[in-house]
Amino acid sequence: MPARRFAVTAAATVLAAGPAGLAGAGSAHASDHHGRASAVVLRTGLDVSLLSKTMNVPLEVSLNEVRAPRSAEETALTAELDGVDHGRPFSVLRADVATAEATVSAEKAEGSTRLAHAAVHVPGLPLLSLIEVQDVTSKATCEAGKKPVATANLLGSVKVLGKKVTLTTGGPTHVKVPGVGEVRLDLSRTGTTSRTAAASALELNVSVNPLKLNVAEVEGTVTLAKATCESPDAPAREAAPASPPASAEPAAEPSPQGAREEGGLAETGGSSMTPYLAGGAVALLAAGSGAVAVSRRRRS
Repeated sequence: MPARRFAVTAAATVLAAGPAGLAGAGSAHASDHHGRASAVVLRTGLDVSLLSKTMNVPLEVSLNEVRAPRSAEETALTAELDGVDHGRPFSVLRADVATAEATVSAEKAEGSTRLAHAAVHVPGLPLLSLIEVQDVTSKATCEAGKKPVATANLLGSVKVLGKKVTLTTGGPTHVKVPGVGEVRLDLSRTGTTSRTAAASALELNVSVNPLKLNVAEVEGTVTLAKATCESPDAPAREAAPASPPASAEPAAEPSPQGAREEGGLAETGGSSMTPYLAGGAVALLAAGSGAVAVSRRRRS
């Protein structure tokens, strides 16, 4: 009896291990990286010096800045800063259209912006715009398994410190206005890597000191319409099952009656469970032989 119990236990162990091993071999791990996207209509990094640099006020403003994994959208049309213009709110940007959107899904991450009929102001120039634009857009698209794409466009005219300028992609454009200041503009800056993309419609380096009266000196950078993204991981693909090896023997011709004859040899075949069934049979046979040997010894 102990030998028979051992045989049954061994066979059950072999048979149970087979499906578990097969299930583990085909499993795929889910990715934890779902992609990222961001967009911002306006971002300033300016240092404002008042009254011959006796007072420094950082002018750091972001308008409609959104980030995702969760989809987000903002459409505010103005950005203000308190405590600069004699304690009153100071309007940095006004626009007819100012939108920023960031979306992320399992297949794609995308950031996009649009700014239309917009004017940017800095302290010290209440009546003169730092820059005026008609229509600027940027877009960064990162799709899983594909090369990221970044685009930026500027449509219509551009005015810098009251002067109409023509921008080119060949290099920065310098605008100098005597008694007011100097601005350097970079048009449509884009960049991509294997998984990321970034696009800015306009980037400005600003140095303004109206009439050099040291009433308000402004130094720093201004970015208009910036979008970034990082692609999600491509979904894992399960390996295709290996095709069975071709048989060396020719296939048997079907019988004229179109049916199998009874009493012949059984049709043979293999599957992923065949090794485990064979192992279980061997274990049962070995245990049975041991039991017979023990029984004969007891009788003798």
